[in-house]
Amino acid sequence: MAPLDGQELSTVVQNADSPVWSVRAAAGRQLAMLDQIDAVTEVIHRLLLDVQDTAVIHETAVALLERQDTIGLRCVLLARSYASNTWTADEIQAALDCNPGWMATEGVDRLIKQYRELATDQDAGVRDEARWLLARLRPRGEWARDSEGDS
Repeated sequence: MAPLDGQELSTVVQNADSPVWSVRAAAGRQLAMLDQIDAVTEVIHRLLLDVQDTAVIHETAVALLERQDTIGLRCVLLARSYASNTWTADEIQAALDCNPGWMATEGVDRLIKQYRELATDQDAGVRDEARWLLARLRPRGEWARDSEGDS
């Protein structure tokens, strides 16, 4: 994504507070794709915990995961750790579970490496979420044995 100038960024941040869900969702996608999202992590966090519409949560989480970097994944895990209602937690978990990275060996390797890195994060919520997700994974050797039996 092309960098946003100050005015464009200000508009996107304002759009994150729109009463219209689709405008908030678009703002989440735009903010998630910024090269340097450190300045807008609070806004992204708020969108990931949107209490009015799960589509905003979904669009923002998916866009962050599409970055394929640790900072995007960290934002999603942090929000998952703060999710206080079931539908928010479920929506974030669905984005994590349906991450296309799980479909290819290199994506799986990248995600496991990122989860392992985040399992030592300074934030207890991020750390706990990463550890929980790692615990859900089976060793790759088991996957290979299962797929051999299907052939």
